[in-house]
Amino acid sequence: MTDDQGRSISTESPEAEPAVRPDGDTAPKGDKKGPKKERLRDRLKTAEAKAEENYERFLRVTADFENYKKRVEREMNEFRKFANESLVKEILPIVDNLERALAARHGSDEDALEGLRQGIEMTLRGLMDGLRKFEVVPLDAMDKPFDPSFHQAVSQEESETCPENTVCQELQKGYLLNDRLIRPSMVVVSKKPDTGVDGK
Repeated sequence: MTDDQGRSISTESPEAEPAVRPDGDTAPKGDKKGPKKERLRDRLKTAEAKAEENYERFLRVTADFENYKKRVEREMNEFRKFANESLVKEILPIVDNLERALAARHGSDEDALEGLRQGIEMTLRGLMDGLRKFEVVPLDAMDKPFDPSFHQAVSQEESETCPENTVCQELQKGYLLNDRLIRPSMVVVSKKPDTGVDGK
């Protein structure tokens, strides 16, 4: 084919020039995604390695925690077994005093009673001393105003000498442990005498 000036014109399309790589080589079409795939592959390997490391760390922490639980359980069992060891050691001398009092021989009934009384007094003193070491103290209820927080009233009794609503008898002592009530005092509470006049 010729143009208006008689020059021949080619009807064939020009071929696209191949892409040139940085190293000077031509790269085939469609190879532009290669670097991106490599980066994704590297990131995946890094993530897999991190996940493996975290999993191993998790296994170690889990094993350490299980060992800790077992150790604490053993220690608690030992504590439960021997928590009262000190208290038992304080009570044993009291048992000794009772055994000595029962085993003692006396020349007469009067001596026997006196020896028994002394043995009981020694035992009671030893027991109270042992309780005080563990912060156990008796409540002082006699002649005190009745307090339901510390006293358990079992009855009332008319009295002309005690003020009304006052502890006039203590049937059983109450006790505190570290200032906390562990047993209330069992008491009898006073009331005014009945001064009602016969209506007849």
